[in-house]
Amino acid sequence: MELRRFFDHAIRASFSDLAFRDDPAAEYLADLLTRFARTENLFPRGSVVPRLETVVDMLLEIQGAWQDDARSFQPEREVSVRRHIGDFTLFMTGIFRERVESTTSTRYYVTEGKRAYWFVSEHARASARAAWSSSVAESSPSADPANAPDWSRSVIPSAIRSTSPRRSRQAFSSSRRTRGKPGIPRASRGGK
Repeated sequence: MELRRFFDHAIRASFSDLAFRDDPAAEYLADLLTRFARTENLFPRGSVVPRLETVVDMLLEIQGAWQDDARSFQPEREVSVRRHIGDFTLFMTGIFRERVESTTSTRYYVTEGKRAYWFVSEHARASARAAWSSSVAESSPSADPANAPDWSRSVIPSAIRSTSPRRSRQAFSSSRRTRGKPGIPRASRGGK
């Protein structure tokens, strides 16, 4: 049996036992396990340090990618290294948790993994938005983003659109208190 299919089958069986059906994470995890079955993928070569064996090595690699005096300035490399940090920390805390606990803090790995995945997802989202904007501009040269309607204004109440989490919570709380009984003050509903 091919290694990728083996991991896919094992993960889907585990997910089924946990009552997760058709979870897209199963495919991602099977790919991750297949990729990291080879040591050179788990600990790839770096340009700043010889091998990326720790999260610190990977963070140094990102820092090195941004040095414009380096022989190969590659800021786009940050995305691939960040994804590797997320995958590496997920793999190590899931499969080799005892090793992580003996060498560093598990919380550190989890924090850096979350931070890395967040960066990659935000980069993908920004790239998709930029691609969409350029396709709109190419398909309609007269389309000016400044003249485009702001659909959020008609759908999302202004207090929730606010950047202040406190104001958003207040708006949410007040809307919940009167839900289903518009125009009836809370006090006249018998305190319910």
